[in-house]
Amino acid sequence: MPLSMARVGDENSVKRVGGKPETRQFLENLGFVPGSLVTLITQISGNVIVSIRDSRVAISREMASKIQV
Repeated sequence: MPLSMARVGDENSVKRVGGKPETRQFLENLGFVPGSLVTLITQISGNVIVSIRDSRVAISREMASKIQV
Protein backbone atom coordinates (compact mmCIF):
# COMPACT_ATOMS: atom_id res chain seq x y z
CA MET A 1 0.00 0.00 0.00
CA PRO A 2 1.28 3.55 -0.60
CA LEU A 3 2.51 5.52 2.40
CA SER A 4 -0.12 8.17 1.66
CA MET A 5 -2.82 5.62 2.63
CA ALA A 6 -1.19 4.47 5.88
CA ARG A 7 -2.90 5.15 9.19
CA VAL A 8 -1.56 7.89 11.45
CA GLY A 9 0.59 6.43 14.23
CA ASP A 10 1.23 3.04 12.60
CA GLU A 11 4.85 2.01 12.03
CA ASN A 12 5.45 0.55 8.57
CA SER A 13 8.41 -0.90 6.73
CA VAL A 14 9.34 0.56 3.35
CA LYS A 15 8.97 -2.14 0.67
CA ARG A 16 10.00 -0.16 -2.41
CA VAL A 17 10.28 3.37 -3.76
CA GLY A 18 8.91 4.17 -7.22
CA GLY A 19 8.88 7.16 -9.51
CA LYS A 20 11.45 8.83 -11.74
CA PRO A 21 15.14 8.25 -10.97
CA GLU A 22 15.48 11.80 -9.59
CA THR A 23 12.51 11.29 -7.27
CA ARG A 24 13.79 7.92 -6.06
CA GLN A 25 17.22 9.39 -5.36
CA PHE A 26 15.71 12.31 -3.43
CA LEU A 27 13.59 9.99 -1.28
CA GLU A 28 16.52 7.62 -0.70
CA ASN A 29 18.62 10.57 0.50
CA LEU A 30 15.88 11.30 3.05
CA GLY A 31 16.09 7.70 4.29
CA PHE A 32 13.26 6.02 2.39
CA VAL A 33 15.09 2.82 1.48
CA PRO A 34 13.66 -0.72 1.50
CA GLY A 35 13.60 -2.11 5.02
CA SER A 36 13.61 1.22 6.86
CA LEU A 37 10.83 1.89 9.37
CA VAL A 38 8.56 4.88 8.83
CA THR A 39 5.71 6.22 10.98
CA LEU A 40 3.04 8.55 9.64
CA ILE A 41 2.76 11.44 12.12
CA THR A 42 0.05 13.56 10.48
CA GLN A 43 -1.56 14.61 7.20
CA ILE A 44 -2.04 18.32 6.66
CA SER A 45 -3.70 19.75 3.52
CA GLY A 46 -2.16 17.37 1.03
CA ASN A 47 1.20 16.97 2.75
CA VAL A 48 2.33 14.29 5.17
CA ILE A 49 4.75 14.41 8.06
CA VAL A 50 6.56 11.18 8.79
CA SER A 51 9.13 9.97 11.26
CA ILE A 52 12.05 8.12 9.70
CA ARG A 53 15.54 7.48 11.07
CA ASP A 54 14.85 9.53 14.23
CA SER A 55 13.90 12.58 12.13
CA ARG A 56 10.65 14.16 11.05
CA VAL A 57 10.26 14.81 7.35
CA ALA A 58 7.46 16.59 5.46
CA ILE A 59 6.72 15.38 1.94
CA SER A 60 3.89 15.92 -0.50
CA ARG A 61 1.09 13.39 -0.83
CA GLU A 62 2.29 12.75 -4.39
CA MET A 63 5.74 11.72 -3.16
CA ALA A 64 4.21 9.67 -0.33
CA SER A 65 2.17 7.77 -2.91
CA LYS A 66 5.41 6.60 -4.57
CA ILE A 67 6.60 4.92 -1.35
CA GLN A 68 5.18 1.41 -0.90
CA VAL A 69 4.93 0.11 2.68
